[in-house]
Amino acid sequence: MSDIAKAYRKLARKYHPDRYKGEDAETKFQLIATAYEVLKDDEQRADYDYMVDNPEETYGHYYRYYRRQVAPKVDVRVVIAASITVVSLLQYLHGWSRYNEAVKYALTMPKYRNKAMQRAREEGLLNNLKKGKKSKEELREEEESILRGVVENSLDIRGGHSKPRIADVLWIRIILLPYTILSYFAWLIHWHWKFNILRKEYGDNEKAYLIRKKLGVTSVQWDAMEPVQKDVLFSRQLWIDANFREFKKEQEEEMRVKLAQSNKYKAYRRYMKKGGPGQMTFIEDD
Repeated sequence: MSDIAKAYRKLARKYHPDRYKGEDAETKFQLIATAYEVLKDDEQRADYDYMVDNPEETYGHYYRYYRRQVAPKVDVRVVIAASITVVSLLQYLHGWSRYNEAVKYALTMPKYRNKAMQRAREEGLLNNLKKGKKSKEELREEEESILRGVVENSLDIRGGHSKPRIADVLWIRIILLPYTILSYFAWLIHWHWKFNILRKEYGDNEKAYLIRKKLGVTSVQWDAMEPVQKDVLFSRQLWIDANFREFKKEQEEEMRVKLAQSNKYKAYRRYMKKGGPGQMTFIEDD
C-alpha cells in the first residue's frame, strides 16, 4: 500500500495542472487520482482485477461498479440504534396517547366524574374558578383540567391504558435484558425449591400467577380484569389442574350452547352441510 501511495504522489506532482502544461494535464491528473482511489480500496481493487481477468463480462462490471457507488456506506450499528430509538419513542408516545384516552373516557362516565367533582369541591380546588373575568369556555376548560388532575391522582388505570413508564420502552428493556434473564432464572429456582421440593402452600400471588397462565392471559390483561371476575376465578380454585379442566369444559359447553342458539351459526352449519366453500352451484340464464 505504501508503494501505491508513493507512486501516486510522484505521478501527481509530475502531472499536476500547475506543473504539467500539456493540453491533457487535467485529464491525466484525474485518471491518476481515479486509479489511486481504486487501488487503495481492497474491494474496488478486487473488482478491477476481476475485470482485467474477465473483460467479456461487460455488464457485470458496470453492475458491480454502480452498486458500489450507489450503495449507502452506513454503519449497520448506527441503523440498528436509530431504529430502536424510533421504536422506543413511538412506543412511549403511543402509551401516553392510550393513557390520555382512558382519562378522557373516565371523565365522560358519571360515576368517575361525580366522584372527581365531589373530591375537587372538598379540597377547594374549584373555589377560584369564578374569580376574575373569564369566559364560559375558559371556565369550562379550567374545570376540566382540575377534574382531569383529580382523576389521574385518584383513579388507578391498569391494563393496556395504564400510565406509560420509561422502563417499558424497547431501549430500556434491551439494556436491562441480562438482569431480566438472571432474575427470571432466580425466580424459577426459588419457585422449584419452595413449591416442588419443600411443598409449601401457594400464596395469593402464586395462585394468581397459575390461574393467569392456565387462562393464557398476560399480566396486563389480568390487571385489567374486574375484581369480581377475579374473585370468581379464585373461588373455583383454578390453580388446581382438575378444577381448571372442569372449568374449561363448562366454558366450552356454554360457548356451544350460545353458538347453537345463534342464527348466524345455524346458517353457517347449514352452509357447511351442503358442501361449504367447495359446493357446486348453478345459475340459470333468464
